[in-house]
Parts: sequence; structure tokens; C-alpha cells
Amino acid sequence: MILLSLALPACAPQVTVTPASAPTPTSLPTSTVAPPSATPTATLVPTATPVPPTATPSPTPTPTPHPLSIEAGRKTDYPGSPIKIEQNLPAGVNYSRFVASYQSEGYKIYALLTIPNGKKPATGWPIVVFNHGYIPPAQYRTTEKYVGYQDAFARDGYITFKSDYRGHGSSEGQASGGYGSTGYTTDVMNAVSSLKAHPDADPNRIGMWGHSMGGYITLRAMVLSKDVKVGVIWGGVVASYPDLMERWTRRGGTPPAPPTPIAGARRWRDDLVARFGAPSSNPAFWASISANSYLADLGGPIQLHHAVTDETVPVAFSISLAEQMKAAGKTVELFTYPGDDHNIARNFGPAITRSVAFFNKHLK
Repeated sequence: MILLSLALPACAPQVTVTPASAPTPTSLPTSTVAPPSATPTATLVPTATPVPPTATPSPTPTPTPHPLSIEAGRKTDYPGSPIKIEQNLPAGVNYSRFVASYQSEGYKIYALLTIPNGKKPATGWPIVVFNHGYIPPAQYRTTEKYVGYQDAFARDGYITFKSDYRGHGSSEGQASGGYGSTGYTTDVMNAVSSLKAHPDADPNRIGMWGHSMGGYITLRAMVLSKDVKVGVIWGGVVASYPDLMERWTRRGGTPPAPPTPIAGARRWRDDLVARFGAPSSNPAFWASISANSYLADLGGPIQLHHAVTDETVPVAFSISLAEQMKAAGKTVELFTYPGDDHNIARNFGPAITRSVAFFNKHLK
């Protein structure tokens, strides 16, 4: 099932956030997010003309797959570790909050953890893993980003867990960028393993929410492991690698660049082309590292949210993924938001309400 929809303006107060950030702990809301003022009108005609996606060929397994390949990711061991509470934080409305840590490839990775109060379900609380978007690693703080997003799920009876990723905030390791390295995805997969062993968690009810680069990680995790049952992605970098290489530009035709580039992270395009050739000359390799080539293996449905006027990640990426999932026979919903930004700040209320409802339907 695929739903292409134009979101109506929110009746909740406008939320203003900087790129890839969210309200701080001191501004936790005290009531549930107001629902949308009306049911959105379904349409099969997007409000923006998408860039035609590059055809995604079938990947060809190789004896020694590249580390970025989905095949290699599936062969990688993600043992996780016991989750350690590092700091008790002021409680939310009906849940407890902690700075926690876990292990990933020998690195100590910090995270923001919330656990519902009240009687735990017999199988444990359902889980939503939060994958944040690009934030300059030196500027990142565990308790300052995406707090309001986690709050909406935490107050609705979910354990939530936002990994900082290696090299971000106090996490050990070197920040490596999301697309030319497996590091961040590995950290998230180890977070999943760690949560599966947590005494308060239900290991069979795990979902993911991702924004921007975190959307790339969410889609990738969902084809690497069927442990992740549901995904919601906002403004996601969810295109195949050929489209990331050839069709990812800001308005005006310039390629996107983080405000404070990670050393070496911008070289991944040149390095891969030098070694394997351009997508047009070696489509099998580029298909092997693209999660979009493995959509038939998704373990659950995905809901997509994207601003039509997103100047950081083109809405065409989400439109294309929705069509690819439909072709693969998978359940997908797509909401587009005219006149909004990369954070969907103007429509935060309806977007977060739809996100929680989607998890309630498919995970609870």
C-alpha cells in the first residue's frame, strides 16, 4: 500500500528547530502533540516534479564483498553490550530519562535513553531507536538534540534510544561520515543488539525513526536485519548510491556540504569512483552497496515525511523510494509538506502525530 499525501497545516504551535536539532530537555512539552486539524487529502500527483531515479540493477554477490555492501553488513557480527546508565536526567511526563552507554567495535558510545513508568507489559516495552541527522560532531550534545521527538514516543509507552554515533559528543572513536563508512550504521546495529537484551525491552518489537542521514541509516538497518519491524523517516537520504552520486544537489545545482566537514568524509565519492568506476560503468557494484536494491527483504512497513521545498535533501528521494517499495510489494506511506523545511518545522505537530500513530498501528 502506498499513500502519497499533501499535509495540511498544523494547528499545533509552530516548532522552530535548527538543522538536525530539536527542543532541549528544559523545553519538554507537558501535553501530547495536537493532532492534525483535518484528514489529509490523498493524491497520486506529488506537488513537486521528482528527478527520475536511476534504475537500480540487481546486485551481484562477490566472494569478498566491499565493506559498504549489504552482503558484508549482513555477515558482520553486532554483539552490542549491556546498557550502562551514566547519568540520571530529569524525568519526563510519564517516563524516566537517562544518559546511557554501550559498546560498538570497542568504542564507548553514549545515548539518550527513556523508559516508560508504570507496569511493564508481559513481553517488555516496545522500542523506537532514533537515528539523528548530520550535526557537526564537536557541536553535538546528547541531551540537546531531538529531545522533543523522543518525548512524543516516550510518553506513548515506548522505550526510546538515540545513539550519539562514534566521535559525536562524548562518544569514543572517530567521526567518519554516514555514506562512505559503515561506522554509524554499525553503532546503530550494536544499539539494536544491546536493546534486545535490556530487561525492560521487548526484543520482538523494535522500530526506527530517522532524520536526514539518519533516514539513510534506518533504511539500511531495515534491509540488514529483520529485527527492525517498522521505520519512519523524515527528510531522508534514502536514494540509491547512483542517485546520491549524480542527482543530490541543493537548489541552484551545488552539491550539499555539511557546515563543518568531517575530515575525509567528503572524499568517499572520489575514492569509490577511482576504485570501482562510475555507476554507469559498474552498476553491479553500486547496486551492491545500495539498500534500495534489497527492498524485497524489508521486514516491515515504512512511513516517509518530506518537505516539498526541502533545500538540503530533495523530495524526489522519498518519492522514488515510495515507488520502489510499491513495486517491491511493500507497505509505504508518503506525506509531503509544501512550503516547509528540512526539519518539517512548520508541520511538526501533524508529522509527529502521524509518526506515533504509524508505530502504534504496526508495532504495538
